[in-house]
Amino acid sequence: MTDFDFTAQPHIDRAQIARLEAGGWLAEARNIVLLGPPGTGKTHLATALAIAAAQTGHRVTFAPSTGWITRLAEAHRIGRLDAELRKISRTGLIVIDEVGYIPFDTEAANLFFQLVSTRYEKSSIILTSNLPFSRWGQVFGEATIASAMIDRIVHHADVIALKGASYRIKHTAIESLPSVEADRQADSNP
Repeated sequence: MTDFDFTAQPHIDRAQIARLEAGGWLAEARNIVLLGPPGTGKTHLATALAIAAAQTGHRVTFAPSTGWITRLAEAHRIGRLDAELRKISRTGLIVIDEVGYIPFDTEAANLFFQLVSTRYEKSSIILTSNLPFSRWGQVFGEATIASAMIDRIVHHADVIALKGASYRIKHTAIESLPSVEADRQADSNP
């Protein structure tokens, strides 16, 4: 965590991040949700927390949301979905990166729900998303599935909102990303 630029995210509680880095949340099967615009450090924090967990002996698997869906869809295709979900459940921590960048079809949304549901109150998830929960219905194609997933994810979770402009484009001539500008306009026009 030493290379995370907290000056770019001054509202983040450093003490909370230090507690999470210590790893006690894993024994409680808690989750961490990192929400915010692209380039604000979500994946960086997720990676640092996953490394800290691995260094304390926890098994960790990291993949983007599309990678998890591909893995589960293939297992489903060959009739091994239950076995694959059991295998994944033996991993103490999974990181699901980039939820919301690509919408899911109905089958993918159902597979993602099964992944979240099988881990509920048993093992931990770190999840990153560029979208607020209120827009997850658009990603998963149905508000009911999105609501049930959010309910299970946040029931025992630390939800951390990252804000601001992309760290990656901070020193370029680009003033902002389209998604950030759209969010700003939505916030100013309630």
